[in-house]
Amino acid sequence: MELPPFSELGLPDSLLEAIKDLGYEQPSPIQAKAIPPALEGKDIIGLSQTGSGKTAAFGLPVLAKIDLDNRVPQALIVCPTRELAVQVCEEIHRLASKMQGLRAVPVYGGAPIDRQMRAFREGVHIVVGTPGRLLDHVRRRTFKTETINTVVLDEADRMLDMGFRDEMEELLAGVPEDHQTLFFSATMNQGVTRLINKFGKAPETISIEQTSKTVSSIEQSYFEVRNRSKVEVMTRIIDMDSPRLAIAFCNTKRVVDETTEALIARGYSADRLHGDITQQMRERVLKRFRDGQVEILVATDVAARGLDVDDIDVVFNLDLPQDPEDYVHRVGRTGRAGRSGKAVTFVFGRDIHRLQMIERYTRSVIRREKIPSQEQVEGKRADVMFDSLKERLEAGNFENQEIYIDRLLEQGHTPTDVASALFTLLRESQGREGETIQEDRHPDRPTPRRTGDESRQERRNDRDFDDRRSGGKQRDNARGRDDRGDRGDRGNDRGARGDRGGSFTPSAPEEGMARLFISVGKDSGAKPGEIAGMIYNEAQLQRNDVGRISLFPRHTLVDIKVDQAEKVIRSLKSAKLRGRAVRVDYDRG
Repeated sequence: MELPPFSELGLPDSLLEAIKDLGYEQPSPIQAKAIPPALEGKDIIGLSQTGSGKTAAFGLPVLAKIDLDNRVPQALIVCPTRELAVQVCEEIHRLASKMQGLRAVPVYGGAPIDRQMRAFREGVHIVVGTPGRLLDHVRRRTFKTETINTVVLDEADRMLDMGFRDEMEELLAGVPEDHQTLFFSATMNQGVTRLINKFGKAPETISIEQTSKTVSSIEQSYFEVRNRSKVEVMTRIIDMDSPRLAIAFCNTKRVVDETTEALIARGYSADRLHGDITQQMRERVLKRFRDGQVEILVATDVAARGLDVDDIDVVFNLDLPQDPEDYVHRVGRTGRAGRSGKAVTFVFGRDIHRLQMIERYTRSVIRREKIPSQEQVEGKRADVMFDSLKERLEAGNFENQEIYIDRLLEQGHTPTDVASALFTLLRESQGREGETIQEDRHPDRPTPRRTGDESRQERRNDRDFDDRRSGGKQRDNARGRDDRGDRGDRGNDRGARGDRGGSFTPSAPEEGMARLFISVGKDSGAKPGEIAGMIYNEAQLQRNDVGRISLFPRHTLVDIKVDQAEKVIRSLKSAKLRGRAVRVDYDRG
């Protein structure tokens, strides 16, 4: 069905002008259906998902009814969280950019209450706030509801879920009986129905049907990953895709803290957001994230609700949410305003069944992906470094360092050695040290089923690991915690012995790959990333031409695509790694 333009919805010219300046060309379905009856003064029940444009759906009718000459509270917008309250208030100001003198104030806990009192004394037209702090002002008589003619309950279902029923009912009871009420909710449950029956006046229901509960432009995938491998896998995906901004969702505050610390230790720009963070710090973190100073935001569901950032490229579900609706809210943080986005979920063991429930609920397919190997990550870094250097050379945007080059050449170093050393320094300054995880040893092996006794023993082992990691602290039994997926990490893995120079013999190379022998190993200090970088740089290979790299004390085995093997052997004839000449040949066993 073709939607009418904003000009046909009955909005005043000042709002139409602001809408045009904001670049909105056509209303969303919830806006087109909700604005006309709201302008007529009808009570409305708007059922629509996050990211559907519902703020403008109730914000525009609210603004259309404001009397700018009367500086008293005329509209009350109630939100479940402080972040959403700030977001809604900012959107109200944008929509009212052509309404000179309009005052809207956000009111929420954690902010200085004296500032909010001063704003009420100076006069406001629209109040946007959370139930607890709003009720606090009502009881103090600093906010009087006698002049309110419109009440908006934004995300009413979430407010009820968070236990704000009594506060909401007390607020609504103090508003004049002839006020207009606009209920907006993602779902219609019994709690919302009771609230509507008690305070609504024959409201008109507007429901936006969706064939899929997630945005079609979002690429959804999942990886089978144990708990202790999640940070490593997430950083590999980040290194491969280079997102500008990313959010990682966790179910508990403890996991948020541990994940953030692990990311910072690896050299990533990361920060946290959860219920124990003070309001001042939360606002600072959100500002740094919006400005791009923080690249990865690690958060719990409630802390991230209402986050208004349009440039989030990828959302990570480090823990699978308990409620499919929470998955929809998480995924909705990316792919906004017509942009594409990615949603990556980590599962293990029984989590796969919950993931299937989410697929049924969202009516979408979540594709299984293979974990990127360390070699692929190093190859990607080498490609990026090579392209950056090539671009700089072609643009001529560099200072002449001929004096240093000549000094090195006079000392007997070849041009290839000089360039290789510079490449190595550049890679070491930009790269990070990855770690080998159990998933690397059997990347294509499906998760095995275990007997009850094996599962119980492995869960005990994992709990021991978690206790050691958190310094012996008592385990977090908060709602949403589910460590059952972390099974099997401590089981015997004979493949790991190869990393310690034992008798491990790697499996045969995959079809289409040839195995090469390189005469440097762990005793020389060699690392997989250095070897991959040397091969990519010297032989000018394409991504995925290098396969598995197996390090031994005195040598290394590398799988190379068959059609590139001879090229690698020729290219590395005069190569050096860590000052040692490198000998390369086919592996003879």
